[in-house]
Amino acid sequence: MALPVLLAISGSLRRGSYNTAILTTLGEAVADQAALTIFALNDVPLYDQDADTDTPPEAVAALRAAIGAADGIVIASPEYNHGISGVLKNALDWASRPHGKATLTGKPVFTLTSSPGAVGGARAHAQLNETLASIGARTVLRPQAVVGAVHEKIANGRLTDQRTLDFLKGGVDDLLADIARPTAADREAS
Repeated sequence: MALPVLLAISGSLRRGSYNTAILTTLGEAVADQAALTIFALNDVPLYDQDADTDTPPEAVAALRAAIGAADGIVIASPEYNHGISGVLKNALDWASRPHGKATLTGKPVFTLTSSPGAVGGARAHAQLNETLASIGARTVLRPQAVVGAVHEKIANGRLTDQRTLDFLKGGVDDLLADIARPTAADREAS
């Protein structure tokens, strides 16, 4: 039986991104349960409705296709000025289209945020979940996954804090359970 496919999106473009390090480590930690691939947002252009046609920019088409092909999504965002990063918001704007047919609509999503601050990006976490709710994504219902003092928990591009990793693995477990749970549409079809 094939492993579930998870698409991970980091809201940071920085080479030494804490969020990308978390996703990389998380992917390795759940490799026996799911195939997690990180989608880099570096090439996704700024949202422009004029470019949002039947043939969107190549990176946008790739993002939408990757979301559509995934069984579930894991999104990690830094907190910038009490909110999610602009690059992540931009990607979610592209992923929310076309209206009514977005591949992100109905998709199960596990969200996490991180910050060097004590509250781990809790304000960004709330904003991220609100944005996903407006798109119609199915966010995993669980305690907030926020990583405070993240700069003390990353070394050599890896999350080194075992308690944090275990908590985040629990989030992936919840995501995988949500993926396996039949939706209302599945129940109606049977």
